[in-house]
Amino acid sequence: MSSIPIDTFLSPKSIEDTGRQPWLVLKFGGTSVSSLKNWETIVNLIEERLLAGYRPLVVHSALSGVSNLLDSTLQRMDGQGTEECLQKLLSVHTELAKEMGLGGLDFLKPELSNLEKLFADLDSVGVVGPQLQADVMAVGEILATRIGAAFLETRGLQVNWMDARTLLRSVDLPETTEQAHFVAARCAFTPDTILQEDLCQSKGTIITQGFIAGDEQGQGVLLGRGGSDTSAAYLAAKLQALGLEIWTDVPGIFSADPRSVSGTRHLRALSYQEAQEIASTGSAVLHPRCIRPVYQGKIPLRVRSTARPELPGTLISSDPGSDVPLVKAIAGRTGVTLISMETLGMWHEAGFLASAFKCFSDLGLSVDLVSTSESNVTLTLDTRVEALDNAVLERLRTLLERLCRVQIIRDVEVVSLIGQKIRTILHRLGPALELFEEYRIHLVSQSASDLNLSFVVENGQSQRLIANLHPALVQEATDEDVFGHTWEEIEQGVSEILSAETPWWEQKREQLLEIAESASEVYVYDLDTVRKAVDGLKGMNSVDQIYYAIKANSHPEILRTVFDLGANLECVSPGEIQHVLDLFPDINPNRILFTPNFAPRREYEESLAKGVWVTLDNMYPLRYWGDMLSGQEIFLRLDTGQGRGHHRHVRTAGVHSKFGIPLFELDEARELVDKCGARVVGLHAHTGSGILQAGNWKEVGEELVKAARQFPDVRFLDLGGGLGVPDKVNQQGLDLQALDDNLRQIRQLAGQYELWLEPGRYLVAEAGILLTHVTQIKGKGSVFSLPIFL
Repeated sequence: MSSIPIDTFLSPKSIEDTGRQPWLVLKFGGTSVSSLKNWETIVNLIEERLLAGYRPLVVHSALSGVSNLLDSTLQRMDGQGTEECLQKLLSVHTELAKEMGLGGLDFLKPELSNLEKLFADLDSVGVVGPQLQADVMAVGEILATRIGAAFLETRGLQVNWMDARTLLRSVDLPETTEQAHFVAARCAFTPDTILQEDLCQSKGTIITQGFIAGDEQGQGVLLGRGGSDTSAAYLAAKLQALGLEIWTDVPGIFSADPRSVSGTRHLRALSYQEAQEIASTGSAVLHPRCIRPVYQGKIPLRVRSTARPELPGTLISSDPGSDVPLVKAIAGRTGVTLISMETLGMWHEAGFLASAFKCFSDLGLSVDLVSTSESNVTLTLDTRVEALDNAVLERLRTLLERLCRVQIIRDVEVVSLIGQKIRTILHRLGPALELFEEYRIHLVSQSASDLNLSFVVENGQSQRLIANLHPALVQEATDEDVFGHTWEEIEQGVSEILSAETPWWEQKREQLLEIAESASEVYVYDLDTVRKAVDGLKGMNSVDQIYYAIKANSHPEILRTVFDLGANLECVSPGEIQHVLDLFPDINPNRILFTPNFAPRREYEESLAKGVWVTLDNMYPLRYWGDMLSGQEIFLRLDTGQGRGHHRHVRTAGVHSKFGIPLFELDEARELVDKCGARVVGLHAHTGSGILQAGNWKEVGEELVKAARQFPDVRFLDLGGGLGVPDKVNQQGLDLQALDDNLRQIRQLAGQYELWLEPGRYLVAEAGILLTHVTQIKGKGSVFSLPIFL
């Protein structure tokens, strides 16, 4: 048996001997129980916990995809497809049982027969009532746990299979509808001594289902999709367990969704309150309802990965890991409904809010975020339990219009900053919040708990905002008690990263020391490193041409190196153009791109005469120097409206940037181009410097493709530069494969256009070092600078 470390919540050895093993609840999601490999891990986990003195109670979901299959069959509401569903269910479970070495599946026949009867009821009535829905959806959990219990027994474990509908009892509120009673139930979770006594009479490991419970009449109910986490939390609280482990397909909770944001950080520790905010504001790792039961019982919860059981995961407890004010995570939600109520009648009038909110409660609507002023109340509705239908919203509108003017906006999105003591770090958020200046914000809400600052924005904006906010607020955080490695580092393997190739300056240490003997201060560049960077970009299948921005470093040897490797050269002044022509007198002028900014007319004229590509980055030359441009092929530099970069002073797009023609001026630009007789053959955009998010250039490309439709002669789309390089130890660099994948999507959109990139620092930053001599060392209090000696 492989040794899998246990993060002991509380050592059983230190507990006064009561003759009973303390409970430890382990919950496994659908992906975690759908393969033999994962079940082998589960066996080891249970055995390790038994050896440590715990009494395991296993809660797990239906096999991956089964709940969706059952739900889609019910959604048809006509009884069609039920036979196909039965066959797929049998196939999925038979295949897993065969992989696990189990014998016949006779033990599944009662549940499959029950499902046939339920489908027969659907065939006869043609309507899916909430009770029928609950009974059908429960079958997936029952089938999976039957197989799981059988497998654990084959591995020599003593197992007791139990029906969760007998362990958990739902509790209705006065306003609970029949629909909510059966498919969005809630259960009591105070310590249950009767349940504790009953389960203590059984032996071995208990295995039961998530997602389902029973009502007072013994009928089955559902806890809502994703409710298996909540089932486990309910049981942990009722049994007063020493800990709850949520085993899923990700190695913990991260600072943002790693599927859409690069560089997300693993969160080692969270308080219950922080975890609740993260779960409630969009994270899919934990169900929002699962936090409260463990919080009230002061039961530590740890989120871990079945595929990577050696990783520690995220511990959720009373300890946030650090008392330092910081933003720990950024989350987003889509499909949110916003209600704006406006009237001067609320000013100095008692009772308006009570009357307005009664309209919501009468319709069973839960309010999420709220913002108020003297004449307006704006709020969002909590739709995470069940979706809103148009009829309910229209009834709400009718009720509210008796009190005020009402505006209902569907499908807005919410971006939330989550952490602790948010109010104390508002001044540090300032530069990051500048990102919002180009977005319409419907509502800003700062939670009374000082854990959450939320913004309601237009549909389609949240993911882009999160991707931009995360590097500024979270990615470079240094608190090691809270933040672990990035998602990419964990996926790649931390050991592989830490044993990465030795930096070139350490490999060539002796040569550098010899240079240092003859020069007191000197910059040294390694051409092999430059070649490696060029080769990496040239190796991308989706890029046609590379134009090196020589302002990054115009040393003749560096220019010769990149030029000989097939890269072209981008210049920003006549002096740089002449420097290139002096080095390469026979160069094809099309290998030079001139990108001036507010240059005098003569510089444009001289460059056009030399035959190099010339870029216009504002409307002035088109408006007033049209005669100069007649018959010329030119590039236009556009401002896509979204600046990026590692600092606000290097962001070269957006309303505060002097660069580029804004998209709203494109119609006028086209008219002026036609009037002066020029031909736009290329479009260019550059959003900033030091960008590590591969999706940046995809977004730029999408805007350029759309803009190119207005200029029939366009052949080239220059996506700009700004490719970032790591500037901190173990910081994840730009993922060229991800960049290539993103640009491949633009290639499919772009069709006949060539795609260009303009790297600058990316080619030389990691190739250069400064050699100098230390003359003195000084410390001040706790600040002490230690030089690095070669």
